[in-house]
Amino acid sequence: MTLNLADPTTLAALFGGIVLLILLAVLWSVTSRLRDLTHAQAQLTGGLAGLTQAHHRAETQVGAALGESAARTAQTLGALQERLAVIDAAQQKIEALSGDVLGLQDILSNKQTRGAFGEIQLRDLVTKALPPDGFTWQAQLSNGRRADCLIHMPDPPGPLVIDAKFPLEAYEALISDPKDARAVTAFRASVRTHIRAIADRYILPGETAEGACLFLPSEAIYAELHANHAEVVREGFALRVWIVSPTTCMATLNTLRAILKDHRMREQAGEIRQALAALHRDVELIGERAAKLSTHFDQARRDVEGLTVAAERAGKRADKLEAFDFAKEPERPRLAPVIRRG
Repeated sequence: MTLNLADPTTLAALFGGIVLLILLAVLWSVTSRLRDLTHAQAQLTGGLAGLTQAHHRAETQVGAALGESAARTAQTLGALQERLAVIDAAQQKIEALSGDVLGLQDILSNKQTRGAFGEIQLRDLVTKALPPDGFTWQAQLSNGRRADCLIHMPDPPGPLVIDAKFPLEAYEALISDPKDARAVTAFRASVRTHIRAIADRYILPGETAEGACLFLPSEAIYAELHANHAEVVREGFALRVWIVSPTTCMATLNTLRAILKDHRMREQAGEIRQALAALHRDVELIGERAAKLSTHFDQARRDVEGLTVAAERAGKRADKLEAFDFAKEPERPRLAPVIRRG
């Protein structure tokens, strides 16, 4: 078959076929692209869904992490607040303690208040160990001196003086620089001077005991004297001035209490013997009355036995009368009447 290209109809048909082919090709291409776009859109939709889920999971995890972090932060802040409160309370206690230390320094730096401080400690020990009438505070002696504490001991040994005004200035200087030779010398001299003053003021023949006590308000001073200044302690022994600390003073006071108790018991020995004699007489009277009461009980027992026999006999006779048993009862020997004596 031959196409006549000069024929317009043929050309038109040919052109139309070409155009149709082109349209089909374009349509196929568009369809393919639409299919690709649809597939891509589906993939994009799936990706967006996955991204949304991932975002939701991430948001959930971040929220949980933030919640835990907030809880830990709140817990940490609470603990921090508690510690700050403890620190604040400790700070207040430290400030109060600092004030007490400053007050104590003021007390120890003043001789009059220092003596009162030592006397307060001594007063607490003495009132716990001795009876109220066994001591006197600020007792005046015949030489015009006042003893911090006068123990009313029997003669011998006689009233015992305890002094509580220990010089602390030299000890404080020694503690500040223990290697300072001048501080050591000054401390020894100060203690020696105080020991001699006690011996001169408070050991009065015929009025007080032949010795006196120097009360130290601190165990540390007592240990320092006995460890590093034994010659001062020996000098106190020679002058009959006994150095005591709060612990050794309590032991000494307990010994003095035992002596006071023994002395008072001896003073009351006569009264105790009289009381024992009276008690012995009372016991004898109780024994005599108990013997008389026993005699009365024996007589009452015999009377009760007689009454029992008579009651049994009367009961038997009543039984016979009730049974109309009038048989003659053989005579029985009559009992002699009971005669009570005394």
